[in-house]
Amino acid sequence: MDNPTIYEKLIRKEAKLAVIGLGYVGLPIALEFARHLSVIGFDINEERVAMMRNGEDPSRELPNEEFVDRDIHFTANPAELKDACFFIIAVPTPVDDYKVPNLRPLVSASTNLGKVLKKGDYFVFESTVYPGCTEEECIPILEKESGLKAIEDFKYGYSPERINPGDKVHTITKITKVVSGCDEESLDLIAKVYEIIIEAGVFRAKGVKVAEAAKVIENTQRDLNIALMNELSLIFDKMGINTHDVLEAAGTKWNFLKFYPGLVGGHCIGVDPYYLTYKSIQLGYKPDIILSGRKINDQMAYYIAKKAVQHIIQMGKKLNDARVLVMGITFKENVSDIRNTKVTDLVKELQSFYVHVDITDPYASSEDLHEEYGLKLVDKVRDDYDCIIYAVKHDDYIKLKEEDFLKIANENALFIDVKGMYNHQFEQLTYWGL
Repeated sequence: MDNPTIYEKLIRKEAKLAVIGLGYVGLPIALEFARHLSVIGFDINEERVAMMRNGEDPSRELPNEEFVDRDIHFTANPAELKDACFFIIAVPTPVDDYKVPNLRPLVSASTNLGKVLKKGDYFVFESTVYPGCTEEECIPILEKESGLKAIEDFKYGYSPERINPGDKVHTITKITKVVSGCDEESLDLIAKVYEIIIEAGVFRAKGVKVAEAAKVIENTQRDLNIALMNELSLIFDKMGINTHDVLEAAGTKWNFLKFYPGLVGGHCIGVDPYYLTYKSIQLGYKPDIILSGRKINDQMAYYIAKKAVQHIIQMGKKLNDARVLVMGITFKENVSDIRNTKVTDLVKELQSFYVHVDITDPYASSEDLHEEYGLKLVDKVRDDYDCIIYAVKHDDYIKLKEEDFLKIANENALFIDVKGMYNHQFEQLTYWGL
């Protein structure tokens, strides 16, 4: 297998690179490579493909100009993938309701790719998985569907995605890319291909499992740090201490890590640790610290809802007459993505007490919210809320002052500040924050 020839064919556009899965990870990668190479962008969702052909990002992350002057062909037809020789797989890897990894998108992608696999092809997986998944689950499928032998007939590697939705500073080209290969030859070629677009450079991991593990612990570490902050918030609330005041004081030490309490959702932090714990338990070790962190973070929506309900009861109001405004429903600030947002858990906890909940969000789609969770955004904010919950720190909300909230609040209403934005800024509204 002549690696430089494959690389040079890509550079000369005599061969194509394909990206499978065009979500918030795959689409930016595909468009960035399309600045330099001839690219096939594949997604199973024909409606999304149609939008991208019209220069629209279905995730509403990328502006239309990112599609201009790009050598890319969008398709939902897997047969067209046969024209590529270098494949990047960036399909979702969620967990199910029981926190068990759902590998169906990855298995489906591997099955489709196996049908078009040719001798000499390269495959790089970017989807977050547990260490060993690429070689234990995906490669056997590629071999079975193609009748070819890995390493001998085709090469593979793993390069974890590090895209941060909504971040306009740490964009794909400016984040160091971890790459790995099934052997030295594949590692060299895969690194060279990514170096075409990655300005920050690539890091060559010592094996596919190492790269898989590196990805999954990045978010596990962050999850545990936030879990510690959430547990401290629970403790300090009982002590009558403001958590953000404590963190501000502790943060004056040079080596104190600045994490904050809050709801932990999204595609990565609230999901990735379960991939690691799943494999660990399979191997006979129960990872107590990681699972404890997950338990703490998952219970925060209930804890916040309970605070709201307790205040409403103390006001002497019936719960089914009470009204709460939740500001922000997306999984993080300044993005439109509502998948795996934990704010919906908060809403449903409140609804379980028969409280009327209104939701507002300048970025989210009411249609998407209803389809995904059975919830809707309100067209107009009322002026009689018993509790206002500031859940997501969108730029549109940052300019709001106490007088803006007083206009929409009942007397004695509670303002719950999940993000700690208004600490010590209110004089009239009853304030509580994590």
